[in-house]
Amino acid sequence: MNICLFTQQEIKQPLSIKDDRAMHLIKILHKKEGDFFTAGEIGGSAGQAKIISIDKEKLEFEFFPKTNGKPLNPLVMIVGFPRPIQLKRLLRDISALGVCEVHLTGTELGEKSYMKSTIVEKGNAYKMLLDGTVQAGSTHVPELFLHNSLLECLEHLERDDFGTKIALDNINPACSLNQAHLVGDKKVVAAIGSERGWTDKERELLEKKGYIRCGMGNRIMRTETAATVAGAIILNNLGCRQ
Repeated sequence: MNICLFTQQEIKQPLSIKDDRAMHLIKILHKKEGDFFTAGEIGGSAGQAKIISIDKEKLEFEFFPKTNGKPLNPLVMIVGFPRPIQLKRLLRDISALGVCEVHLTGTELGEKSYMKSTIVEKGNAYKMLLDGTVQAGSTHVPELFLHNSLLECLEHLERDDFGTKIALDNINPACSLNQAHLVGDKKVVAAIGSERGWTDKERELLEKKGYIRCGMGNRIMRTETAATVAGAIILNNLGCRQ
């Protein structure tokens, strides 16, 4: 745990001794009264917290904000629904990268039952995003959106003015992802298909909406691996260091 995150209410109150965060501070980090730990308010400031007292019921602390927290990066990711077990890893990893939005979408070749997974129910997916935020030592959590189809997803995103639109596709790509021209002062959106990739109909739709098809080599990656690698390449080429 690289940072202890609290809601706006929690950060002003004692922490139950049974709370996972209190247990981590005491049993893993071996913190005691008078010690400091890295803390932050979800969606807000980051800083240090001082442990005032510890007893059988609660851990009292005082929070000292220092910064506004690491800002989210100007990258929006569209991902075809993967298997539930892969979705957990995907949400954690791309949240740790600091993408600003995650759009999970149904695709023509995707397994429809994945969209009904309990992970995407309210609270479960958010917890995965929060875990990734904690891993990154950040306070800002990416927004999550769910769409039934790629068309629905792309139409929803037409509200934004993107500098570059990318569709990951190893079949006849226009260029490699590392060669894609990125407009640095605007957000980038990157689309990654589900396990079996895009259909020709979806490729036509992406091209019609202005997405450039980019490849990452001839090897076939899992959806969550492709999303994480692509996100890291794009953010590096944008010059993001957060």
